[in-house]
Amino acid sequence: MSYLIVHGGKKLKGRIINQSAKNSAVAILCATPLIHGKVVLQKVPRIEEVLRIIELLKSVGIKIDDDGKGTLVIDSSGELDLSAMDRDAACRTRVSLLLLGSLAHRVKKYRLYKSGGCKLGQRTVRPHLYALENFGVKISSREDCYEVENDNLRSAEIVMYESGDTATENAILAAVLSPGVSIIKMASANYQVQDLCYFLMNAGAAIAGVGTTTLRITGVKSLQPVKSYPIMPDPIVAMTYLAASIVTGSELTVSNCPMEFLELELYKLSKMGQKFSISNRRRSENGKFDLADIQVKLSKLVALEDKIEGRPFPGLNIDNLPLFVPILATAKGQTLVHDWAFENRASYHLELQKLGVKVTLLDPHRVWIEGPTKFVPNELICPPALRPAVNLLVVMLAAKGKSILRNIYEIDRGYENLYETLRGVGADLELVN
Repeated sequence: MSYLIVHGGKKLKGRIINQSAKNSAVAILCATPLIHGKVVLQKVPRIEEVLRIIELLKSVGIKIDDDGKGTLVIDSSGELDLSAMDRDAACRTRVSLLLLGSLAHRVKKYRLYKSGGCKLGQRTVRPHLYALENFGVKISSREDCYEVENDNLRSAEIVMYESGDTATENAILAAVLSPGVSIIKMASANYQVQDLCYFLMNAGAAIAGVGTTTLRITGVKSLQPVKSYPIMPDPIVAMTYLAASIVTGSELTVSNCPMEFLELELYKLSKMGQKFSISNRRRSENGKFDLADIQVKLSKLVALEDKIEGRPFPGLNIDNLPLFVPILATAKGQTLVHDWAFENRASYHLELQKLGVKVTLLDPHRVWIEGPTKFVPNELICPPALRPAVNLLVVMLAAKGKSILRNIYEIDRGYENLYETLRGVGADLELVN
């Protein structure tokens, strides 16, 4: 398997252009079966998670033309054969669950293989099942698959059992073609949910309340082809590059940062003493999101006086929370990190001890991080979780000496050209295949 050799301790300098959003791309790809006709998606990140969804969609009869440069032409107008589903692709990404919503109006009866993704402990699918059953989707859980029956779907007024991103997206996908008016309360308003809604509205869906926790969706008879829809930039990847700059003591500029989804993160950093400048404010290519460039300044950090935790938007993004851990390791003092959303993710931070970080695991959800840290190089294997895995790379960039990082597929699931991008701003790392 591929691995990285990292010669850390180098200062980074220059400008990094942020990639498009992984979670938006996979949700919108999974929505395309709703549309009989061609859809042109632009700015699609070429990452492993996206490639698995492409494999999955192709296997059931959806035509996808990939130019290899971020543009996909997708045609879902043909007959679908769910019996030919690529089992490996379905099992390697949890987002395949979104087919439950998007196929609700296409296929009467089928099986969907149970999915994988990050190993973060018990990740309940009940919010998906509870939401979809209101629209008339019948799902039975078996050992290795879900047996699904769809017949005469209806509109519904529902309260989300949990304000999860993908569960909300599944409810939206079921609602857009269900006759009548559907109300989704306690919905996630996160960036990928908004991007999905704007894409569906581009196809003719009638959705009100985008960006709030209550969505009002009036079912339409059909959705229209989409001539062009660019995926929004990724706030989590932007935060990763900001973390790399801070942890390595570098002055980087990160372009194309979606500001609405980084505001609280930046405010927390400012309270730690981090200085930065924001410039070139503009709208995203799809016209829906505010972007800017963020330049990190050299700063001495102090620990936050209060614990830090993630929460549904508009709180600090749950996927950005782990990226604060290496930053906190550079700050003077001790900070409690509370990762309440997942049982296992906090435990993966213990791997950072092998790079010199002072981490104390209090329970499955909470760790103390104490700094400042003198990072040390080491040879490690990425844990089976995307953000804790990339944290190891971030710290290795700061640790003087030679480090080796294995099982980097976990990073490749969510980051496009990450190693080449880092080399372009001065990182000394080598990808060994």
